[in-house]
Amino acid sequence: YRAKSSNLRKTKTDAIDAYHLGELYYKEDLEPQKKRGIQLLNLRQLTRQQENMTGIMVQTKLQFQAILDQVFPEYKGVFGDLYAEISLKTLQSYPTSEAVKDAGVEEIAQFINQHCKARSTRWAYERAVKLIAAAKRNPFQSTLYQSLLVSLNMYIDLLQVYHQQLSTLEREINQLAAQLEEYELLQSIPGVGEKIAATIISEIGEIDRFNHPKKLVAFAGLDPSVFESGRFKGTKNHITKRGSARLRHTLYTAVRCSIRDSRKKKTTEETIARNKRLRAFYDLKREEGKPYKVAIIACANKLLHWIYAMLKTKTPFQETI
Repeated sequence: YRAKSSNLRKTKTDAIDAYHLGELYYKEDLEPQKKRGIQLLNLRQLTRQQENMTGIMVQTKLQFQAILDQVFPEYKGVFGDLYAEISLKTLQSYPTSEAVKDAGVEEIAQFINQHCKARSTRWAYERAVKLIAAAKRNPFQSTLYQSLLVSLNMYIDLLQVYHQQLSTLEREINQLAAQLEEYELLQSIPGVGEKIAATIISEIGEIDRFNHPKKLVAFAGLDPSVFESGRFKGTKNHITKRGSARLRHTLYTAVRCSIRDSRKKKTTEETIARNKRLRAFYDLKREEGKPYKVAIIACANKLLHWIYAMLKTKTPFQETI
């Protein structure tokens, strides 16, 4: 299906996309297009649900931490990842300093070892020792308000459920996206992983809707908005921010991941950006005096031009120009 150019700048295209896909499905005998159109809409729905669920989980984590700070703030340093499954299970079983000290090192180490088979017995014992030490440092040696413990247990249950649901969504998204050739193509871009690639594909839809890269840029709302009237010309050249906000924000994330230093060489202190081409472009913009946000937007624009060319020609990303 092909979107009208007038719609790229002034209207949202979800309804239009769905309408054209419906036309393909009901009016034309195009089985490949039918299947592909359904795949794209399903992928869009799943990636948006994943984003919504992630937002809910972030809010739940904030609420959980607020309660934890009133019950057992020292617990945060016991496990490397506070939200790891074994961490949440341990906290749920031993939520207070009193419970930890009553149980003792041996019981806690056995509990951790039993519920985390991937780790060694020694690791479990080390965590138990750290938990005992945290319980001794904890400013709240006893919890006066039972309501805090009820809330803490409730948030742990919610976090575990959300984690399971996100894992299910991620698995479904990967399985669906893997059927689209663009999925592997986009992941050839350093800094673009599975989640970012799936979101970009689902938001762009069919690349044939756009007969010029500038129309795709406009769809993402990354095109400049310059106000001109007579002799007056605006000096602040903001982007329009029309079109798909999710595509725009995903591109920002991709840019930040791409220009970030990924590792150091073993023999030198030199850092290496994940995406050398994009990092070079970012550095150029910064050297020109562009603020950080302006440079990121320019990189997102450049990245989208590359994506357009890759999807049109069906070729992977080239590290060198």
